[in-house]
Amino acid sequence: MSLLRFDPSGAIHADYGVTAEQIRELYPRLESLRRELVEVDPQQYTSGEVPEEKQPLDARFYWLPQELLEDYQARRESSELGRIFKVANTLVHDIDAVVVLGIGGSYMGPRAMMDACCDPYHNELRRAGRGSKPRMYFEGNNVDNDASQALLGRLAAGGYGDTAAERRHAIVVISKSGGTLETAVAFRQFFGGLKASLGEEASQWLPKLVIPATGDGGKLHDLATAIGCEEIFSVPDGVGGRFSVLSAVGLIPAAFLGLDCMRLLEGAVAMNRHFETAAPQDNVVLQYVAVNHLLAQHRDKSTRVLSVWSKELEAVGLWYDQLLAESNGKAGLGVTPLTTVNTRDLHSRHQQHQQGRNDKVFNNLIVDRCRTDPLPVGTSDLNQDTLNDIAEKDLTDIMSAAIKGTNDALHADGRPTTDIILPTIDTHVLGQLFQMLMIATVIEGRLLGINPYGQPGVEQYKINMSKNLGRS
Repeated sequence: MSLLRFDPSGAIHADYGVTAEQIRELYPRLESLRRELVEVDPQQYTSGEVPEEKQPLDARFYWLPQELLEDYQARRESSELGRIFKVANTLVHDIDAVVVLGIGGSYMGPRAMMDACCDPYHNELRRAGRGSKPRMYFEGNNVDNDASQALLGRLAAGGYGDTAAERRHAIVVISKSGGTLETAVAFRQFFGGLKASLGEEASQWLPKLVIPATGDGGKLHDLATAIGCEEIFSVPDGVGGRFSVLSAVGLIPAAFLGLDCMRLLEGAVAMNRHFETAAPQDNVVLQYVAVNHLLAQHRDKSTRVLSVWSKELEAVGLWYDQLLAESNGKAGLGVTPLTTVNTRDLHSRHQQHQQGRNDKVFNNLIVDRCRTDPLPVGTSDLNQDTLNDIAEKDLTDIMSAAIKGTNDALHADGRPTTDIILPTIDTHVLGQLFQMLMIATVIEGRLLGINPYGQPGVEQYKINMSKNLGRS
């Protein structure tokens, strides 16, 4: 499989970008940080001898994909992956919808995978059109009354047919502690809705249809045990929420959707091998970190725009926004991430991006090859739109022209750009991209001198919210 590529040439410029010499000067530090992630972190994590400044050390995300694949090869059905496949492949015949309850990293990765890899109108297709894979919805990520009521009503309405399966849905609830208020409240409400929908069959079906991913103890684990859930999956120790997309957190929803979880993990492993072995000048992770870090330090590019050139990847951008903001936005440091989708957002944000404050770098996320046949403009007897001169062009031609035109316009106004180029959109490439961005976030955090793990600011809002509800 082809590896994704990184082209920093639009940011290599003496007047408005960084220089090749500046990048080369950073290589020794980057190589030292690479050794720390690849060699030192696993030793410290395994031994439990973690220096104070590195606590928490949630570094297990790095070797988890290989760990899961090796476990599956050794133990098959009894492995974590085997159990996930068994649940998804069994329940697919009994349900028509799944609601995933989680917040932050507990739902953003699964949502990104669904939007990237499924038909954009997956939930509107009839059961046969989805290959019997369930519709999938996401809640527990907010406390929006009307949105929750609407989804409860949609789930109660069932599928588009009259089979017994189309009257049932499942809940995947994700929370390491079970104490996150938004998800806990949603689970109570959606569990009640599921129980009511099952009627006299509730005692038979609830243990099958509630699939938790949680810690080995805590409120959600206790609640799942009381329900009698047939399977309780683990949010692994040493893996923080925003780094959990390639754990059971992301794999359970992906398996329900019929996505190739093996290829997803293999893509991440391929990125690890590239990161470990490629020289800095050829290393997509280290090049991405170097250029973006230097632009922030030397050109005051405090806003990092992920300019996504495919609607299917918008949720990937939002996942990355959370990853970068929560990891490196500490101690008065870190850039502000922002996702845009083009060409859509060229008509809402581009004026300000091109001629407003010059504090941004634009990292384009570009797909080389679309999954479907290119759609031509076509000829028409009604040429009042004057498009017959480009009738032989298709939407991929227009997209390519827009990408080049936008980059050229930004460069003319002294705005740096880079390109992350995906060969196509599939699970293998998505696994590469997730892993690349997670590694890059950790390396850059350490370049800044901060611990990219943990989220003390988020914890404070939770404490304040509980106080405002009259809870101790």
